[in-house]
Amino acid sequence: MRKYLILTMFIAFTTSAFAQFSLSYELKETADFYRMNQLLNKSGNTDINLKDVKGSPYLNNEFVSGTIYTTMKTQYNDVPLRYNLYNDDLEFKNPAGEILALAKPEIVEYAVFGNDRLVYCNYSVGNKPKQGFLVLKQEGNAALLSKVSVIYQEPTEPGAYKEAEPAKFVRRAEEHYIRIGSEMALPVSNRKSVLEAFPDNRDKIENFISKNKIKLNKPEGLAEVVKFYNSL
Repeated sequence: MRKYLILTMFIAFTTSAFAQFSLSYELKETADFYRMNQLLNKSGNTDINLKDVKGSPYLNNEFVSGTIYTTMKTQYNDVPLRYNLYNDDLEFKNPAGEILALAKPEIVEYAVFGNDRLVYCNYSVGNKPKQGFLVLKQEGNAALLSKVSVIYQEPTEPGAYKEAEPAKFVRRAEEHYIRIGSEMALPVSNRKSVLEAFPDNRDKIENFISKNKIKLNKPEGLAEVVKFYNSL
């Protein structure tokens, strides 16, 4: 029952947040998006021949009609979107049926399609800064994000005690991040890293985690912490 209540509150919160968020953007015709990207796009297809490869390089295989919010504060509706995990590309399909990907993904502030919400931002990997798409889990001044990725495994030859295996894409475990405002998103995997993500309210966050016995190895637990921080 508690898990159901948390999920319901999370859906209601994110839906309300995005409804308010979209009011600050200028709505433009979808055709303008295609014209704008005529000189910016690149092939959206992975360099690997997918025919004989098991698994998928995509977050979801099918294109879904979605909305793009840009850093220029413009909004484009009804754009067929798909996220290529392997290339870290946001792909779109134009009216001619061509599959393309943004050559300048930094123009994307948010992309919303189906049940997925992507944010293009700076994030830290092994104390090194990177840029790419993260999946938005919890919206607010503090945001909970996750990195979803796949690795490509080459085919293997048959051995003395094993059969040959075809090439395949393998989905990696999600990595979770917390971002304050527009700062770099920091990876969180344990109590110490979660507390370090909230230097201005570290003691309050620690007390909240202890009092409520929050499980920080679950995205639901991390979402609770982020929501509490946003309420302070």
